[in-house]
Amino acid sequence: MRAKTEEQIAAEEAWYETEKVWLVHKDGFSLASQLKSEELSLPEGKVRVKLDHDGAILDVDEDDVEKANAPSCDRLEDLASLVYLNESSVLHTLRQRYGASLLHTYAGPSLLVLSPRGAPAVYSEKVMHMFKGCRREDMAPHIYAVAQTAYRAMLMSRQDQSIILLGSSGSGKTTSCQHLVQYLATITGTSGNKVFSVEKWQALYTLLEAFGNSPTIMNGNATRFSQILSLDFDQAGQVASASIQTMLLEKLRVARRPASEATFNVFYYLLACGDGTLRTELHLNHLAENNVFGIMPLAKPEEKQKAAQQFSKLQTAMKVLGISPDEQKACWLILAAIYHLGAAGATKAGRKQFARHEWAQKAAYLLGCSLEELSSAIFKHQHKGGTLQRSTSFRQGPEESSLGDGPKMSALECLEGMASGLYSELFTLLISLVNRALKSSQHSLCSMMIVDTPGFQNPEQGGSARGASFEELCHNYAQDRLQRLFHERTFVQELERYKEENIELAFDDIEPAADDSVAAVDQASHQSLVRSLARTDEARGLLWLLEEEALVPGATEDTLLERLFSYYGPQEGDKKGQSPLLRSSKPHHFLLGHSHGTNWVEYNVTGWLSYTKQNPATQNAPRLLQDSQKKIISNLFLGRAGSATVLSGSIAGLEGGSQLALRRATSMRKTFTTGMAAVKKKSLCIQIKLQVDALIDTIKRSKMHFVHCFLPVAEGWAGEPRSASSRRVSSSSELDLPPGDPCEAGLLQLDVPLLRAQLRGSRLLDAMRMYRQGYPDHMVFSEFRRRFDVLAPHLTKKHGRNYIVVDEKRAVEELLESLDLEKSSCCMGLSRVFFRAGTLARLEEQRDEQTSRHLTLFQAACRGYLARQHFKKRKIQDLAIRCVQKNIKKNKGVKDWPWWKLFTTVRPLIEVQLSEEQIRNKDEEIQQLRSKLEKVEKERNELRLNSDRLETRISELTSELTDERNTGESASQLLDAETAERLRAEKEMKELQTQYDALKKQMEVMEMEVMEARLIRAAEINGEVDDDDAGGEWRLKYERAVREVDFTKKRLQQELEDKLEVEQQSKRQLERRLGDLQADSDESQRALQQLKKKCQRLTAELQDTKLHLEGQQVRNHELEKKQRRFDSELSQAHEEAQREKLQREKLQREKDMLLAEAFSLKQQLEEKDMDIAGFTQKVVSLEAELQDISSQESKDEASLAKVKKQLRDLEAKVKDQEEELDEQAGTIQMLEQAKLRLEMEMERVRQTHSKEMESRDEEVEEARQSCQKKLKQMEVQLEEEYEDKQKALREKRELESKLAALSDQVSQRDFESEKRLRKDLKRTKALLADAQIMLDHLKNNAPSKREIAQLKNQLEESEFTCAAAVKARKAMEVEIEDLHLQIDDIVKAKTALEEQLSRLQREKNEIQNRLEEDQEDMNELMKKHKAAVAQASRDLAQMSDLQAQLEEANKEKQDLQEKLQALQSQVEFLEQSMVDKSLVSRQEAKIRELETRLEFERTQVKRLESLASRLKENMEKLTEERDQRAAAENREKEQNKRLQRQLRDTKEEMGELARKEAEASRKKHELEMDLESLEAANQSLQADLKLAFKRIGDLQAAIEDEMESDENEDLINSEGDSDVDSELEDRVDGVKSWLSKNKGPSKAASDDGSLKSSSPTSHWKPLPPDRSDDEHDPVDGTSRPRYSHNCLSDSDTEAKLAETNA
Repeated sequence: MRAKTEEQIAAEEAWYETEKVWLVHKDGFSLASQLKSEELSLPEGKVRVKLDHDGAILDVDEDDVEKANAPSCDRLEDLASLVYLNESSVLHTLRQRYGASLLHTYAGPSLLVLSPRGAPAVYSEKVMHMFKGCRREDMAPHIYAVAQTAYRAMLMSRQDQSIILLGSSGSGKTTSCQHLVQYLATITGTSGNKVFSVEKWQALYTLLEAFGNSPTIMNGNATRFSQILSLDFDQAGQVASASIQTMLLEKLRVARRPASEATFNVFYYLLACGDGTLRTELHLNHLAENNVFGIMPLAKPEEKQKAAQQFSKLQTAMKVLGISPDEQKACWLILAAIYHLGAAGATKAGRKQFARHEWAQKAAYLLGCSLEELSSAIFKHQHKGGTLQRSTSFRQGPEESSLGDGPKMSALECLEGMASGLYSELFTLLISLVNRALKSSQHSLCSMMIVDTPGFQNPEQGGSARGASFEELCHNYAQDRLQRLFHERTFVQELERYKEENIELAFDDIEPAADDSVAAVDQASHQSLVRSLARTDEARGLLWLLEEEALVPGATEDTLLERLFSYYGPQEGDKKGQSPLLRSSKPHHFLLGHSHGTNWVEYNVTGWLSYTKQNPATQNAPRLLQDSQKKIISNLFLGRAGSATVLSGSIAGLEGGSQLALRRATSMRKTFTTGMAAVKKKSLCIQIKLQVDALIDTIKRSKMHFVHCFLPVAEGWAGEPRSASSRRVSSSSELDLPPGDPCEAGLLQLDVPLLRAQLRGSRLLDAMRMYRQGYPDHMVFSEFRRRFDVLAPHLTKKHGRNYIVVDEKRAVEELLESLDLEKSSCCMGLSRVFFRAGTLARLEEQRDEQTSRHLTLFQAACRGYLARQHFKKRKIQDLAIRCVQKNIKKNKGVKDWPWWKLFTTVRPLIEVQLSEEQIRNKDEEIQQLRSKLEKVEKERNELRLNSDRLETRISELTSELTDERNTGESASQLLDAETAERLRAEKEMKELQTQYDALKKQMEVMEMEVMEARLIRAAEINGEVDDDDAGGEWRLKYERAVREVDFTKKRLQQELEDKLEVEQQSKRQLERRLGDLQADSDESQRALQQLKKKCQRLTAELQDTKLHLEGQQVRNHELEKKQRRFDSELSQAHEEAQREKLQREKLQREKDMLLAEAFSLKQQLEEKDMDIAGFTQKVVSLEAELQDISSQESKDEASLAKVKKQLRDLEAKVKDQEEELDEQAGTIQMLEQAKLRLEMEMERVRQTHSKEMESRDEEVEEARQSCQKKLKQMEVQLEEEYEDKQKALREKRELESKLAALSDQVSQRDFESEKRLRKDLKRTKALLADAQIMLDHLKNNAPSKREIAQLKNQLEESEFTCAAAVKARKAMEVEIEDLHLQIDDIVKAKTALEEQLSRLQREKNEIQNRLEEDQEDMNELMKKHKAAVAQASRDLAQMSDLQAQLEEANKEKQDLQEKLQALQSQVEFLEQSMVDKSLVSRQEAKIRELETRLEFERTQVKRLESLASRLKENMEKLTEERDQRAAAENREKEQNKRLQRQLRDTKEEMGELARKEAEASRKKHELEMDLESLEAANQSLQADLKLAFKRIGDLQAAIEDEMESDENEDLINSEGDSDVDSELEDRVDGVKSWLSKNKGPSKAASDDGSLKSSSPTSHWKPLPPDRSDDEHDPVDGTSRPRYSHNCLSDSDTEAKLAETNA
């Protein structure tokens, strides 16, 4: 399914927003827009629409409006795929497709075909091959797609298939059937004997069309029989055999047919025959002017010419089907005899005989009998041997007993019976001959049946006013049965399967099927086995009523119709249309509603009773043909007489030869010989039902495929049915729509009412709705698991391939979970799994893809194995060739050896005798084996023939045994029924006898009472005469009793009248109430029907929306699966790219090694070329010396000996040189092989490198882009980090500046406060010293103890306050030092980060530089690669040149060898002659020179070898360097990863530093708060100090007042205590300052509570020296002595105070 574009989606959304609907009316439907109901005030059940074609606004019923689909659904291939599935949308889609010449449309599982006008080009052989091998989902809707689907299902399931064509007459069923057969015959092919070729099927349909078709008012070439064409297939899927069975042939059409209709086509073909000899032989040269059968030649010349061509074509077809000329001639004789019988005619009154005996004589001659025999067979009904009175029933019923005298028939009816019997026998014979041509003895596995029956016949639809005939009723009945079969297959079986599997589905909108029309035709009685003339009240069908009425004397068509309407006619209270039967205004006519009441056909029952009676002339026709004097006729029909069964005359074509054909024949025979059929098989009416039953039973045993053929336009169809059969199409049928465009004209027009009626009659809408809502595909658990476990290989690996499944349902659930299907697309039953439409097809497609992948891998493995085996074979062949070459070389060496010649001459002579004897023995053995083989083959053929004959005999015996068994069963059933009937009659007889006896006794009693009454009356009368008084008394009593009786009678009469009047009044009231209730009931029923329709419409729309939603969910699920699959494939692609990159690097290394090896080989070749050049120079010098030697004339014997010695030395050296040359040749050969390997390797490397470089370029480009992206990301990160760093630095500087300012401020404040405190301490100490002196003085002077205690308390408070202040100062100093340490840590961390950032920046620059270098290296490698490729090509050229040089060197070597041989011969010559000493010396010098040159060459070779070893070492070094470089690259990658990790760590550290800075800022804030508190404490201390000063002043004033009296004593002691006074002043000043300082810290310490106590000395030690004290102390240059002095004075003062306290 292709994805929709945004424009299509937007167009669909706009379409649905406008709320387009279809307005249904009597002429069809129109497109409109529904207006919003919120703004309108409409009555309930009404909607307002606006027509699109003229803009008219109408108020219509809700039932007349159906939702419209978007324009994208106008030509959907499957009607079940419509978003809104309703009648108008389906009709609109069909009209759009029909206008575009798309005749076929899927309707769920079925196919819908509109009959084409003309011959479309969609049925060619090219189109056939387009459908070959495809699945249904991959094929467009076509009749070939149905054939391919059935064929594929048959091959997969090995189950019989059947294709059933449904539709009206003229809708193209037979044409579609021909296309189906043509496709199967063309695509599937046949086995070797060409059983069913294309020529045969064409000939078959030509024959059937001639003998079984005729023109009708509805179709120009209508099929007049039903047929089942069966194709049997073998294991390979090819047609092994074929057969055809026919039934329901209109044999009476030969003699009698409706007006304006013709007979079978073959009569017109025969009368137009152009063969003069045949016409003369058939007596057709002179035709009769009148024919009672209506068989007249064609009038128009063009029609005659066409008929003559068709006759020639028919003869050719019969020849193709293997019908011999004699058999053809027999057929023509029978047809001509039927024509002559029609020309002979019959008398209308008087004696039954022919009207024209000359034509009857011609007919008798053609049939091979005398005129008397023919007349007796037709008119006199004298049966020989009681052939016609034989009955297969157990007892003879009334219909058999009446055959002895024969029914009363007119002469024309007898003649018509003979003609119809002859034609029926001829047609059956032709079917047998066709099956003979199509049968085969091959083994067949399964079959495919194609069912073609005449369509619905409705004369009114064809424009005729006549009523339908009995034959048309039979064909309509067969179509109704097939429609009911479609309903059972589509609805009933599916719902039962859902119920069995506990699958809950709601199908409330699907109405049950009404089979009233079928029941009105064939419903049987439960007492059908009992033959009785009594009419019962049990309902039975028309066929049974015809059989019964034919046996009843005086029965007419009126009584038949009365009984029929009493069973199935409309009853009182029934609504119109509920009954399948309606009365007609014409006499002897009735209306029957076919196709669920959508097709009402008017039937004329005139003559039906006479038709159903047995015609003796029809039964005499087979005997007449069998007793013919013409052997060509009698031989044909005598051969069939032995095999005639009870089906003779009913079903033709049961003589198939294959196993499947025998099985079908047995099934049909069983239908005719089981139960009721065994008794009623002789009845013509019941035979019709039995034939249709046999057809349905045969089809039910196969998997069915339905094809619905619709008639787009019918002549004579008025759009509205007759009044009696009219239906309400819609409540708005009275709407006067504008006539301009009622049905959106512009396309090829369709008859919408006709098409709507066919659509409703077939119930395709309900079938499609059930197909969409249900689960049409299902499989058994085990089958589904076995078939689709290939889609879940992990489950197979988990459990193993052959594991035993304990719980199939659980295994299937696991499989479905692994398949990841949408939950709504499948459902689990009790024994099988169900799927939505299309789900199983998608699974099959996935399975096919997986299977194809597995097969591809298997093929690759097989091909690899075969290639390896072929390579091994080639290696063995190479070894064998070398062995042969070696043996040939050895043979060349020993072929001149005399002993070898002797051996080769004698060896064959030794073995010749032995070989001849062996040959003779082998020939004898071969002859014996051949004779045995012929004998065994002959025996095998005989056994095969015997087995075939026995098999056929067994099958015949089996069928006969089955028939007899069924007949026996039916007879036993009949006996049981009749026994039961006899017992019931006897019981009734006994009851009646007892009743009769009782009534007889009662009658006797009554007679006695009457006699007694008479005697009493007589006695009374006599008594009156005797005694008047007694009689008067009795008379009075009598009169009184009479008056009482009269009064009682009158009273009872009055009461009765009163009661009757009351009852009548109550009856009238009840009738009025009943009428009201009936009206209310009708109204409520109408309302209920409307609500039901509305509910069905809303349910359908809801289901459509639900299905659309499920489709969207499934599509979303598929998209998610595709996304997941794409992600996994993407990750796999990345992994493959990484692997490919590693492989490229590996190949690059191998390439470098190969290039180095090629370079070394090239150098070796150059060295060898130099060696060859040196050798050529040596040869030239040797030739010159030889010339010099030969030019010398004087020779010496002494020099000759030396020359010989030198020559021997030279020969040894030459041998050595030859060995060296051989070695060099070997090395050259090795170099050539290496060169070849290098060429192949270079070619392979060139190809691989070309591909690799392309991919590498792409990867390098991708890597470059990715690196650039990463660099950009790193730059962005570094910029962010740099900004963070700058920000941190700025914050650091600000903090440092703040901390410096704070530290300066704190140090400044501390220094000032310390200086001030020192001064105050000094003053306080002085004051204390003075106070101590004063206290001592006062003590001495006996001051008051209270003042001393106060001073002591103040002193203690001052000490405590001083200690607290010192402690607070110490804590502040510690915190300040901690802050300094933290700031130092932060500064160090920031410097480390700056260093790390700078290092990362440098590494980034280095990496970027490396990347640039790598890029440059890559570019250089590319250049080197290109240069290497060029160099390789040059090397190849050089190698070719070297090859040529080597060849030249070899040639030169051969020349040198030849020259050496010449030199040797010259040396031998010189040995015999005298040689000069000078020449010998020159030769020796030359030899020495050659030896030196040879040594030089050897040294050159060694040097080259050393050079080669050095080159190899260099290569190894280069390889190591390359590996090192690769390792370095890997290390760089790891370094890059490590740097990335460091960057992440750095970011984390920066975050930690930021947190630390925040903590430092917080602490800084706390310190600022502490400083503020210290300032406040300082201010409070200053205030306390002022207060202390004031108190001290007061104290001093008090002391001065007290000391004024002691001035004299002070003056005396002033000189001695001057030092003490100075010290006392200092101490008083220190005490003042100390007191003023310690009051504030004591308060702060009490408020804070966090300061710890410490000794006072510990606070004095860290105090810095007082500069003021140093300045005022001129004696000491440092503050140390002053500091210790202060400490000593403190200790003295404390000691003195302690003494004072003590």
